Amino acid sequence: MANTKFRWYTGQKLWHLFLMCAFPLHLWTIILAFRDISWNAERSNMWDAIGTVSYGVIFALAESLIIFLIVVLLGFLISKCWDAEKRITLLSVLVLVDALWSILSQYYFLARLSIPTGMIHFLSTSNHPIRIIYAFIVPPVILSALLPTYLILKSERALQFFLAVIDRLTLLMSFYLFFDFIGLVIVLIRNI
Repeated sequence: MANTKFRWYTGQKLWHLFLMCAFPLHLWTIILAFRDISWNAERSNMWDAIGTVSYGVIFALAESLIIFLIVVLLGFLISKCWDAEKRITLLSVLVLVDALWSILSQYYFLARLSIPTGMIHFLSTSNHPIRIIYAFIVPPVILSALLPTYLILKSERALQFFLAVIDRLTLLMSFYLFFDFIGLVIVLIRNI
């Protein structure tokens, strides 16, 4: 039974997968925190602004744990013939692609971008505007997931490239975990 578990995942690779699940959430949280800390400090004071950032980082950690558990469970759907390294690389890249699309959709509203009026007029006069929207959105999303998947499965060179990227990002994410610890300490101090 122990051998079956080791075919699916190893402890070090699970740690890498957790760090890759946490990386985009923490990066986006820190970017938003730096974006909002000045007006938050002006509205109240700097200690409250730091407290707000601390809560954000702790919530990012909690979300990371939930996403990690979901991704680990989804990893059991991947073929048994792949080793843990290939499985973790594939899952990590798919988490990064998913997070990138989520960040882009949130950035669209934060930057106050709008759909061109010509496109809105075209959609409002068409018989099936939702189908047209899906026709524009779904292909790039699917392609952005299938292309790295294909490269990881078919090319050893691409697999090594993605592994190198994951190694560098996990090192950076380890630094972000330090911010989580500081955020937890700040929240505990503020609530005592």
